[in-house]
Formats: sequence, structure tokens, C-alpha cells
Amino acid sequence: MTPDEIGTRLGTLLGGEQLTVGVSGGQAYARATVDVPPDRWRDALRTARDDAELGCDFFDWLSAVDELADGFDIVAHLWSTRHRHGVLLRTRVPRPEPEVPSVVDLYPGAAWHERETYEMFGIGFAGHAELRPLLLPPEFEGHPLRKEFVLASRVAKPWPGAKEPGESEAGTARRAPMRPPGVPAPGEWGDR
Repeated sequence: MTPDEIGTRLGTLLGGEQLTVGVSGGQAYARATVDVPPDRWRDALRTARDDAELGCDFFDWLSAVDELADGFDIVAHLWSTRHRHGVLLRTRVPRPEPEVPSVVDLYPGAAWHERETYEMFGIGFAGHAELRPLLLPPEFEGHPLRKEFVLASRVAKPWPGAKEPGESEAGTARRAPMRPPGVPAPGEWGDR
């Protein structure tokens, strides 16, 4: 199936209304892209998995994109190992209370991705039993992949050594050239 056919098939199976179907990438890297409302998130992933023509049996990855005032886009990529095609599913959740249903029971491989997205963006996955820290220490505050997250500033310290040759108090002392270990000095080898 072509990316257009995949997107059209999934859109038809999901009812078509409130969906945006398109193609992302180009040529050999083109993927069907389907935007679904948050309340249809699980249905979309289940349909992509269970439909015989789509057969997206492999969960590739899930993450999010911070769209500032528009909220967060949650993105999942599914792949069919039998048909060798993929589909990119997206949904947008509001910024104040970002949450979608978990898909761990549909794709067990999503557990790690949902935990990471929860930790880095603060997006909840209703029904996920173990939304606990994955990459950051437990005392860490905030969600580092949100655009409003302020990065810690670096403390500027003067460099204790000389910046350029000749700028130190010791003068312009030159280091004696050294031979690599095991290389004899000129005159110690060869014909005499």
C-alpha cells in the first residue's frame, strides 16, 4: 500500500470526521500521517494494529512535541512487519491538563516511551500503572523538554592557565621536542 492508501484506509476505518490524513516525508521515506482527536487515540492505534490490510503489529516509538499555546502533539509511529509499511499517528492535547489513554495493553513496548514522555513533557497516560521517573533523579523538578523549562545557567570562571603562548609569567619557555617511545635518536641506528 502507498502512504496515501494507508492514510485513507485508516481514516475510513475510524469514521473520517475530525481526522486529518496526509503524507509526511518524501519518496522512500514517505509515511501516512493521521491526526486524530485525543478521545480516539486508543481506537486509532488499535485499528492500525487489528486491521488485516494495515497490520501495524510493531510499535516503533512514541514522543511529544511542545506546540506552546496550542498544547502538545503526541506522536506514535507504528510499523507492519508483514506489509513493510508504517503510519504516523498524532493527537493534540491541551497544555493545562495534557493526558491521553495509555496504549501499553495494545503495545507493551509503549511502556518505556510513555514513561519517558510523562517525565520529559509532563503528559499523563491514563491507565499506565507505572508512571514513575525513568531518566531523571527523583528529586528533579520540572519537565526538561517543555519549551518554558529554564536551563540552568553556567557559572563563568576565569581559566587558571595561560590563554596564549607567551602570556604566562614564566615567559616563553619552549618545551623540548620528544621522540615517541621506542624510536632511537638520529645516529643511533642505520649505517655509520
